Amino acid sequence: MKKTMLVIATLAFGVTGAFAQDLTSKKGETFLPESGDWSIGVDATPILTYVGGFFSNAGATAPTWNFLNGNQTIVGKMYTSETMAYRGILRLGMNSSHAVNNVVQDGATAPTFPTAPAIVQDEAKSSSHFIGLGAGMEMRRGKTRLQGFYGADAMFWMSGSKSTYTYGNAFSATNVAPTSTNWGTNINPTYATWGGRETENKSGSTIGFGVRAFIGAEYFILPKISIGAEFGWGLGIAMTGEGSGTCESITAPGTGQSTTYVTSGKSGGLMLDTDRNAFGTGNGSLRLNLHF
Repeated sequence: MKKTMLVIATLAFGVTGAFAQDLTSKKGETFLPESGDWSIGVDATPILTYVGGFFSNAGATAPTWNFLNGNQTIVGKMYTSETMAYRGILRLGMNSSHAVNNVVQDGATAPTFPTAPAIVQDEAKSSSHFIGLGAGMEMRRGKTRLQGFYGADAMFWMSGSKSTYTYGNAFSATNVAPTSTNWGTNINPTYATWGGRETENKSGSTIGFGVRAFIGAEYFILPKISIGAEFGWGLGIAMTGEGSGTCESITAPGTGQSTTYVTSGKSGGLMLDTDRNAFGTGNGSLRLNLHF
């Protein structure tokens, strides 16, 4: 019963606030952003789903704090006045990992128990990066808690990945099939024209550029907290280079060889269209903006 009354009271307060257009709260807090304020935006969908869960039999699960888009870019604004703000888009991501596996040394004398067999190590390393940088300018208008905005953004992004493998047992005339760790695709790669084992694999680097104009609106439900959305129209260009791999094997006479080959071809595309928060500014249907 108490929970029901709390929900009803919250709704009543929200409806009352929706009709009242005071730009300061009862505590004197300003609803709208001011010169010098900063802002960050997150996807509002999980929070709205959480609130909506109170009105269904399914209940409400805890909301999540989601990026505005799948590329995990941080979107923020800095207000130079009540009617203008600079927009920034940022992601600097670099990941690396490595794994080491012990394998029996080929050709070593078999040990006598309890002596352990001779061991060598295979190692796999991988790395990836995603860099996204963007900037824009936003102009605002409106004299109530409902604010409209428009402006333009520019965006640059770059991504790629690489894997390398080293092996403890080498190819030789007397060891044409050395014991090696299979990390998934490094032994007899399907895109190679012959067998062997991979020593390096590089994806084609992707580079993209985008410019867009946008228009949107937001409503300040609480002081310095708003829910809004935007649409845009712009141009986007993306290019991906060739992927390559290097394999090592043994030739019939017993001589080792290393061959580099293409694992994926070049690709590219151009987009000129309307969008819903493209180029890193967010693809959530609604956004929650927090000003401070």
